[in-house]
Amino acid sequence: MNKPLRRIAIFCGLLILALLIRDNYLQYVKAGQLATEKDNRRVPIERYAHPRGDIIVDGNPITGSVQVKHGDFKYKRTYKDGAMWAPVTGYSSQVYGSNYLEGVEDSILTGNDDRLFFRNTLDMITGKQRQGGNVVTTLNAAAQKAAFDGLKQQGGKGAVVALEPSTGKILAMASYPSYDPSAIAGQSDGKNWTSVTTDKAAPMLNRALRETYPPGSTFKVVTAAAALENGLYKSDTEQTNSPLPWTMPGTTTQLKNEGNIPCKNASLKEALRWSCNSVFGKIGSDLGNDKMLAEAKKFGFDSEQFTPVRSNASVFSDNMNPSQTALSSIGQYNTAATPLQMAMVASAVANDGKLMRPYMVDELQSSNVDTVEKTEPKEMSRPLSSANAQILQDMMQTVVEKGTGTNARISGVTVGGKTGTAQHGVANSANPYAWFISYAKLPDGSAPVAVAVVVEDESANRDDISGGGLAAPIAKNVMQAVIRSKK
Repeated sequence: MNKPLRRIAIFCGLLILALLIRDNYLQYVKAGQLATEKDNRRVPIERYAHPRGDIIVDGNPITGSVQVKHGDFKYKRTYKDGAMWAPVTGYSSQVYGSNYLEGVEDSILTGNDDRLFFRNTLDMITGKQRQGGNVVTTLNAAAQKAAFDGLKQQGGKGAVVALEPSTGKILAMASYPSYDPSAIAGQSDGKNWTSVTTDKAAPMLNRALRETYPPGSTFKVVTAAAALENGLYKSDTEQTNSPLPWTMPGTTTQLKNEGNIPCKNASLKEALRWSCNSVFGKIGSDLGNDKMLAEAKKFGFDSEQFTPVRSNASVFSDNMNPSQTALSSIGQYNTAATPLQMAMVASAVANDGKLMRPYMVDELQSSNVDTVEKTEPKEMSRPLSSANAQILQDMMQTVVEKGTGTNARISGVTVGGKTGTAQHGVANSANPYAWFISYAKLPDGSAPVAVAVVVEDESANRDDISGGGLAAPIAKNVMQAVIRSKK
């Protein structure tokens, strides 16, 4: 071979070597990055080339997939009773991605999860169309309907969370107003997306997990637990050291009570029954910020929760003076809580002091319904002893039997609860939030459900807003739905 030909051969060989190096670099080094690159059109085309797996409630799918007639995406997502279930499912959109369970469990639902490798390989060998796996939830359809319908009938905004105290299973998680995820699932749904994302009522906001509210007097359950756990008072019948009027430390401001109620030196039971600000504010001040904060944290405050969908952290502040601690101890000042958090408070009391970690996914399945992963109940903390929990149960039952929560009474069932009317806005100028937390106990001693309800009604007459009037009836209906489903 002459010299020019040899040079050309070497140059061509180097070009081939460079091509091989580049090809291997793209296939092995950059493969992961390219597979998730937002501008890689093949990724979404493959994602919607086969039916997505389903989200299951009570053995029935609340999602589906429908074949698309036009475009390069073959399937799009559909939802049954989409607005009711949106806080659970979230959305799966061909344009805007996914969130909530649709997002967290996306790899299972699309069939791309590594744990489905054997199933996918078998389907490929047999020529079966690839399908996603299923997400089986802990939700109770009847309880969810009762929660959503109750909020809808109120006509304002709000949220409901129901838990099974013994396991932490989420039985209902409703938020209102809501939206239908089906309306934003396709490529041609841009107008619907704009409409729902610019709506001032924020229908896409999951108020059960992502909104924190001043919990108002429902937080007095946490304050009562702190008083018992720290030995400030040993029973719910002994008189408290609670003068009336009571002036908050370091101020000339008296902590007022609503109406002419018997709060002077009231026992814990009577103070909770009548929702005495002066009693529980003084308890918080007497215990101090550190002890109140420690108790709140045992209930889950100041930590995000993962259900597996993330819930915002509820707040009980640190470094507060005695006056600020007093206000925080009645659910005002900086104290803020998600409805999930307040359901956890009621759940821990109902479960004799044991707080179970809340979760809404019971199991993950392959497309042929083999179990891929099963969630086991897990204890989260012990906010109070069994003995003190039973004292607090007695106090909360008095609230429902002959206090501010009588609208939650259920015949043949022991119900414990706590109302709350939480002030907010500049100088408390906005309409208050109506709260109610509760649990139900059956004659056999089991506690199948604990509930938290919050209602925002900006158009209501301020004097008509109360936890007992607006929120308690919704909680009652949710509890009844769960109890009926157990029979």
